[in-house]
Amino acid sequence: MAAPQQQQTAAQGPVNNDDIADWTARFNDVLARPGEYLNSQSPPNAQPWYHSFFGCFNPIDTCLLAYCCPCVVFGRTHHRTRKNANLEGYEPINTSCLLFCATGCFGLHWIPMAMQRADLRTKHNLQGSCLLDIAGACCCHCCQLIQDDKEAAHREPLLVQQQGYQAQAGMTFPGKQ
Repeated sequence: MAAPQQQQTAAQGPVNNDDIADWTARFNDVLARPGEYLNSQSPPNAQPWYHSFFGCFNPIDTCLLAYCCPCVVFGRTHHRTRKNANLEGYEPINTSCLLFCATGCFGLHWIPMAMQRADLRTKHNLQGSCLLDIAGACCCHCCQLIQDDKEAAHREPLLVQQQGYQAQAGMTFPGKQ
């Protein structure tokens, strides 16, 4: 029985409708309140980043991947932060990867990069601001992609550990129709 399910998953391709809805909602939120986002800054008690912005040559495989296929690193970071910290179910070519490619064709890669970095900063209470996120994405997108990916790889598993065991919902029965 597992084989038909795997074939069905493979037939869906790299585009995930839930990811499209998530990105659409995030873009609409930014468009509804642009000034609020542009002027956003981290709170005074924000933590410093664990990995340096210019520590992008270590590990070298992530550096090369970000240089040659930045969309894959962007999609991997998205999967870590939004879906699974341990990359379970991760596919290198995914909706976020394709979004990054599409926006990059028009020189707009900095928009989803800044949005993803803002999410990472907010989720883990990290130092920075929207304007710094945009500047980093425009001036040195490889360094920013690598820092985001390494930071997510470091912090997401810690967040899962801090949340501890989450009890599953009990058995429920469907109501009468």
